[in-house]
Amino acid sequence: MHRPTLIWFAGLVLSLLTAHSVEAQSLRVASFQLDVTPPIGSPLCEGFVPEAVKIDDPLFVRGIVILGAAEPIVLCAVDFVGLGNSGYDAWREALARAAGTTATRVAVHALHQHDAPGCDLSEVELLMPFGIEGKACDVPFIKDVLKRLELVVKKSIPAARSFTQIGVGQSRVDRVASSRRILGEDGKVKIVRYSSSTDPAAIAAPEGLIDPELKLLSFWDGDTPLISITYYATHPQSHYGKGAVSADFVGLARAMRDQKEPKLVHLHFNGAGGNLAAGKYNNGTDQARRELTERLAAGMEQAWKNTKRTPITVADIEWRVEPVSLPIRDRLRDLGELEKVLQNENRRPLERICAAKDIAFARRMAAGLTIDLTSLRLGQAVILGLPGEIFVEYQLAAQKMRPDRFVCTAGYGDEGPGYIGTAIAYGEGGYETGVVSRTAPEVEEVLLKAIGRLLK
Repeated sequence: MHRPTLIWFAGLVLSLLTAHSVEAQSLRVASFQLDVTPPIGSPLCEGFVPEAVKIDDPLFVRGIVILGAAEPIVLCAVDFVGLGNSGYDAWREALARAAGTTATRVAVHALHQHDAPGCDLSEVELLMPFGIEGKACDVPFIKDVLKRLELVVKKSIPAARSFTQIGVGQSRVDRVASSRRILGEDGKVKIVRYSSSTDPAAIAAPEGLIDPELKLLSFWDGDTPLISITYYATHPQSHYGKGAVSADFVGLARAMRDQKEPKLVHLHFNGAGGNLAAGKYNNGTDQARRELTERLAAGMEQAWKNTKRTPITVADIEWRVEPVSLPIRDRLRDLGELEKVLQNENRRPLERICAAKDIAFARRMAAGLTIDLTSLRLGQAVILGLPGEIFVEYQLAAQKMRPDRFVCTAGYGDEGPGYIGTAIAYGEGGYETGVVSRTAPEVEEVLLKAIGRLLK
């Protein structure tokens, strides 16, 4: 072969190989959605509400699969009160099988609505010998949900769209979140301001420490928007606990965005809102729910309008996982008394369910099992995934660690730990750091170090 011809042929082969490489590394994103509204009669809020009596509005699972950056990455938001222990594992594993990836590359988070089901299969296993597992969890419903979810995710992959840009935007949300913990002059919790309040003192008290910013991350193919993901920290309850299934004001605000921007896929994640709620601005009426919905939706819309886009390549994407073992409360070191409660047929089902939750988490930690914290870097944006009903201080600390990044935080990952306070909060008293928290004050040091490694 003549030299000019050889050079031309080599150049052709190189260009074809380069084109193939670029195509192989092109970034794509698939989206999926599944209706997970429970049937009438299912327990809600893991037994705190004995059964669903009507449906106010539907519940959904929504998520995305990112393709082209090594193994697929899954982000999933669930309209459930929580996914805990082996129940959380089951969701990650189902999503991983469907997306063709590993469970460690799956981040799934509940939105924590109280008029919604929960899923803690470790707790269910403990309750089964006594025939009361159905008081906490509708197991046939959960199995059906996971089966249908796998099919939906698998079907979403061939329809994945290319994305070339990432957008970020944020906006302050007006009069939604407020601190649940109002301290007295002695530095102890004087008032616990729950999600709904008519107490004049609780309403008059300052808003307290919150993160007022709603953050929005979007995927674009050129100038075509594909997906909008929002993050805001607060307990998402308005009126609740009467058996009416609802995605509450967070789900209703998301639905408003569906109507306003119907060509976009809208996901919403609850931030680190363990010690936040709408109590200052919510009296539990239908009118208050509408107002909270409209205010959150307005924040979502403004964050969308504030969006700024930047190009993204495979090199701009990085997934990290930090497995941690969380220190347990002293009361969980000897499980004898809790086991007596679990086995006592004269105790109320809810008491036995709570005992099963405590035992399940304590045993998992004692067995050396870990909980994964996750981070996904998309250019200058980072999505941080945290477990439990974690306090907003962790979200704010993460932002301070990387002021050069657009840090979005999703809380309510593995719900096994329950509430996760700061070290000082355990000495302040209050509901959140009482028996509903299964972690010890040392948890702050463990988590801040892990978050630091994820964001480094």
